[in-house]
Amino acid sequence: MKYKIQLILSMIIFGTIGLVVRHIELSSSELALLSSAIGCLFLICVFLSAKKRFHWDMLKNNFILLFFSGVALGGNWIFLYASYQYTTVTNSTLAYYFAPVIVIFCSPILLHEKLSIKKGICIFISLLGLVMVVGNGMSNMAYSDFIGIVLGLIAAIFYASLMLINKFIHNMDKLELTIIQLAIVAILLFFYVFFKNGLSFFSISASSIPFIAILGIVNTGIGFWLFFSGMEKLSGQSIAMLSYVDPLVAVAISGIVLCEQMTTIQVIGGILLLGSTFISEVRLDEFHS
Repeated sequence: MKYKIQLILSMIIFGTIGLVVRHIELSSSELALLSSAIGCLFLICVFLSAKKRFHWDMLKNNFILLFFSGVALGGNWIFLYASYQYTTVTNSTLAYYFAPVIVIFCSPILLHEKLSIKKGICIFISLLGLVMVVGNGMSNMAYSDFIGIVLGLIAAIFYASLMLINKFIHNMDKLELTIIQLAIVAILLFFYVFFKNGLSFFSISASSIPFIAILGIVNTGIGFWLFFSGMEKLSGQSIAMLSYVDPLVAVAISGIVLCEQMTTIQVIGGILLLGSTFISEVRLDEFHS
C-alpha cells in the first residue's frame, strides 16, 4: 500500500503542472529549462543522500540513447507547456494522453511486440475520441484552442518517443536515468535560451518566482522522486492503472479551479480516449495486486 500511495501522490503532483504553469510569465522553453535544472539538482541530492553512485560505464555505453531521450524529454515539456498557454488544461491533457496509444501502435514495429485484438480495438476507440475532441474544437472553439491541442499532440509524440527510447536503455537505475535526462535537457536548453533571449531571460517577475520553485522542486523533483519510489515494488500493469490519476486530477483542476468548460462531444471524446487507453493497459486481476 505504501508504494501505491507514493505513486498516487506523484500522479496528483503531475496533474497540477498545468495550474502552476499558468502563473509563470515565461516561454515554454524557459519553463522547461528551469524545471529540468531545478528538478535535476533536487534529484541529485536525493540520489546522493541514498548513498547511490553513478555508473559511468553504463552512461558511456548508453550515451547516444541518453542524449536522444533527453532531447525527447525536452521537446515533450516545451510543447506541453506551450499547449497550456494556448488552450485549456483539459484540452492539453487529453491531447497529451494520446502518447500511450502512439507507443502501442509503434511497439510491434520497434519493439517486436504483438498487437492484440483488444489493443487494436482500443487504438481505434482512442482515435475516435481524439477526433471528437479535436474536431469539435475546430468547429466550436477559438483558433488558439486548436493550436493548443496540436501542440499537446506534438508533446505526446515526444513523450511516446521518450518511452520507446527508454525501452532500449538497460542496466541503469531509473532515478539515475532521470537525473541524466534532466541534466541533458537543462544543458541543451540553457544554450538555446541564452542565445535566443540573452540576459533578458534572467529578468523574471517576482510573482513568477514562487511558482517556478514549485514547478522545479515539487512538480519535477518531488514528483519524480515519489514516482520512482512508488514504482519500485509495483507491477507494470499497476503503474499503468494508477497513472490515470494524473489526467483525472488535471481535468478536475481545469473544471473546478480554472472554471474551464468542455462541450458534451469533447467530454464523450475524452472519456473514450482515456478509457480505451486505460483498458488497453490493465487487467482485472491487477485490481487485487
